[in-house]
Amino acid sequence: MNVEKLVAELASGRIRPAYLVVGAEALLRDAALEAVESCVLAEGPRDFNFDRLDTDSASPARLEEALGTLPLMAARRLVVLRETEGRGAGLDESWGRAIEQALAGPGAGETSVLVVVARKVDRRGRWVKAFRDPAAEIECDPPKAGRELEAFLDRDARRIGLDLTADAAELLAERTGPNLLLLRQELEKLLLHVGPGGRVDRAAVALAVSNVAEESIWDLTDAIGQGRAADSLAQLAQMFGQGEAAQAMLAALASHFRRLVRVGQGERVPAPPFVARKLEQQARRFGPARLLACLRAIHRTDVELKGAGVLRPERALEQLVIQLSS
Repeated sequence: MNVEKLVAELASGRIRPAYLVVGAEALLRDAALEAVESCVLAEGPRDFNFDRLDTDSASPARLEEALGTLPLMAARRLVVLRETEGRGAGLDESWGRAIEQALAGPGAGETSVLVVVARKVDRRGRWVKAFRDPAAEIECDPPKAGRELEAFLDRDARRIGLDLTADAAELLAERTGPNLLLLRQELEKLLLHVGPGGRVDRAAVALAVSNVAEESIWDLTDAIGQGRAADSLAQLAQMFGQGEAAQAMLAALASHFRRLVRVGQGERVPAPPFVARKLEQQARRFGPARLLACLRAIHRTDVELKGAGVLRPERALEQLVIQLSS
């Protein structure tokens, strides 16, 4: 089940005893959790009917205690267990046993609703498989580039009262990549630009949405590919000085290196001839193994920028560039 279907189901009045909210996109995880919270905690005092537990500071025994507490002036309590990313204990075997027991126990879901939130889980685990009907798993992976991402943009634009044309959605997705938080920020900027109910066409996106210049990305990746760390950092500083956002630069780097991987595997990518030649040259220079290592490093930085790390975005990008240049 995706977030859209979850919201529709909750609106129909169905509340399940437990939800596993899992996926790489933090924005979708937060949207799913917010939808469940709004529905379960609609009546009764929130302070007495809501427990949030984090795996790095709570214990499985605390989960059992929270689920066993009776609601106050409400039909159900809400218990949210979040896996702490980047530090501390995750959803290990002890947590798995506690969750499985909670789902299988007599009267599960009658007085409490359990929501487990995680970025990634081992689907072979018994506790993960326990989220079968009447419980549910909510998929929160980011939409893929292309039609899936443009469809997300169309829905989100309509949600805030924007009329986004198809070619505008295509350009917006191209400029920002599949970073939903950044996409939502850019939609909010477009709303200020055209006003509520306004129509957003390709020209409006070109005018209002920040674009990481292609030439700057080439300069940066050329310096990275040649191992010129100092020049890479200088180019990055210049892009920051031009007002480019860290998320936009990371999205541009991710898009560029994904294209290099595709070209390195012999695929054709839509691009003018001179751009295609440049992609082929860079793909040969990096090589398949290094390209994959670069993508992994970019992915780790993406996780940091979404809240798992402690570094400022600028510092996280600097460390990434140093890694890519090594």
